[in-house]
Amino acid sequence: MPSRIGTTLVRSGGGAGSGVGSGPATAEGVRPDRHHPAYLAVLDSVADVRFASESRHCSAPFGCPLSAKTGLLHCNKRRDRPLGFSVAQQNAIVLLIHRPTRMVGELPQGARRRFVQSSAASSLALAGIGFGRPGLAQAVKPNIVFIMADDLGYADVSSYGQRDYATPNIDRLAIEGLMFTQGYANSSVCSATRTALATGRYQYRLEVGLEEPINASTPKNIGLPPSHPTLPSLLKKAGYGTTLVGKWHLGFLPDFSPLKSGYDHFFGIFGGAADYFNHGADHARTGAESYQLHEQEVPVERHGYMTNLLGDRAVQTVEGYAKSKEPFLMSLHFTAPHWPWEGPDDEAESKRIRNIFHRDGGTQKTYGTMVQSLDVNIGRVLQALDATGVANNTIVVFTSDNGGERFSKTWPFTGMKQELLEGGLRIPSIVRWPGRIAARSVSEQVMITMDWVPTLLAAAGTSPDAAYPSDGEDLGPVMTGRAAPHPRKLYWRYKAGSQRAVRDGDWKYLRIAGNEFLFDVIKDPRERANLKDRHREVFDRLKSDWEAWNDTMLPERPRPATYGNPGNFVADHYGVTNPAPAVPSVSPPTR
Repeated sequence: MPSRIGTTLVRSGGGAGSGVGSGPATAEGVRPDRHHPAYLAVLDSVADVRFASESRHCSAPFGCPLSAKTGLLHCNKRRDRPLGFSVAQQNAIVLLIHRPTRMVGELPQGARRRFVQSSAASSLALAGIGFGRPGLAQAVKPNIVFIMADDLGYADVSSYGQRDYATPNIDRLAIEGLMFTQGYANSSVCSATRTALATGRYQYRLEVGLEEPINASTPKNIGLPPSHPTLPSLLKKAGYGTTLVGKWHLGFLPDFSPLKSGYDHFFGIFGGAADYFNHGADHARTGAESYQLHEQEVPVERHGYMTNLLGDRAVQTVEGYAKSKEPFLMSLHFTAPHWPWEGPDDEAESKRIRNIFHRDGGTQKTYGTMVQSLDVNIGRVLQALDATGVANNTIVVFTSDNGGERFSKTWPFTGMKQELLEGGLRIPSIVRWPGRIAARSVSEQVMITMDWVPTLLAAAGTSPDAAYPSDGEDLGPVMTGRAAPHPRKLYWRYKAGSQRAVRDGDWKYLRIAGNEFLFDVIKDPRERANLKDRHREVFDRLKSDWEAWNDTMLPERPRPATYGNPGNFVADHYGVTNPAPAVPSVSPPTR
């Protein structure tokens, strides 16, 4: 690898030289070290450029000429078909090829300058300029597939420690991308985290984010305001097609809808849960919290297992966008493995139950089949990305909305959904971005759901609305190896149990049910050793910091908040009780 950052040419697979210039050969046949600073510097100079191939299945030796006139690499078999493009910027010209790359040489500085001059006059001269061919325009902006599981615990997939069953497709994302080992949800419950994911901000800044979660008793005038900028609405302004497949859970019709908050298309449920088989006109048979499938804003009847139906639509969505050549965001928010506890072969259980909360059912085995079905359908989406040729220009994120539920594996943490213990907040977080994120990467960077908004907007070449600044952080430099992990300070609260938490570096302050704790969550991830007396100054500082932060947020809602897993439902929560429901003196406002 040259020690000097010059103009490095890279090409795919075997074959003759690139046909451009000459110079000292670098180790032919050796893949470059993606962590080498010189190689990263070259990649960084063309941040948004991606390869767009019409001949990705070509098996001919890749010794194709680069046209100094057009800046395009042309296929030796079909001279009229450009395979990719080069970009001249600063001191680097990089050729990004669809296949694994090899270093083939470095141009002398004089040759570099001559090529820059001729290439700069073409329609492809610099990153960010439009392309004459509509098929190449998509290459500038990466597609985004954001996959969110529902109530999936930290160790519910094998790449994070599950050993009772395998999740090969989710593991494929980890193998081909980056795993965050310190990923946090913005909340320990569904709709609050989804508020943060949509807005990139602490959910406590919006009235909808105070609902933990939104349910059938939530006043109908509470939801994600259509006027608030969102990840899909900001990407839509940047030229993206936007689709939500799966769970919305941010307010009900007629005032709130994915279509009112930036999505062009929606197929899924408006509420927090649905039966896996009974999701049509008879959905209310299992209670008010069981919701019907909708197409756009119209209730529809579809027969089949919910996870498969969402997978079907996701594959169709990828295929449609690939044909249109339009850059796209597909939010694929599965309802799995949220209750009721029904695997693909459990339709008889669906017919038996009369309560969507399904307190009298479920096993670890059933839960495993639900997660495996989720994994299979994620695999179908990855195959669709491959088959349509857009995988190399697509960022894929996989995560969960909060920590695990009754049958989840949250090891090595304690706690569960609706608790600010680590088990209620820590989630798997994986991102794959070919050509930008090194395969098999693992990061200890502390991160949180709302970080995805500035991160993905930056990848798309845009940014949050200045009037609604993000509380999250652009993770791009860490994901691509340009920055080392650094300490973060993150805050949470949860009304049920009067819960409070701060993560600052390795320290965590926690208040739950009137008890206060200080933990070193790196040394003690199970939160067993209470250090508040041994490190009183740290305890007092974090408690004070939480109060100061809380003063900048909306106050908690006045209505009582119930806890979903009290002692009479979950045996190891003995002593945990809910307050008696308040009787409202007036009806909640509606419109």
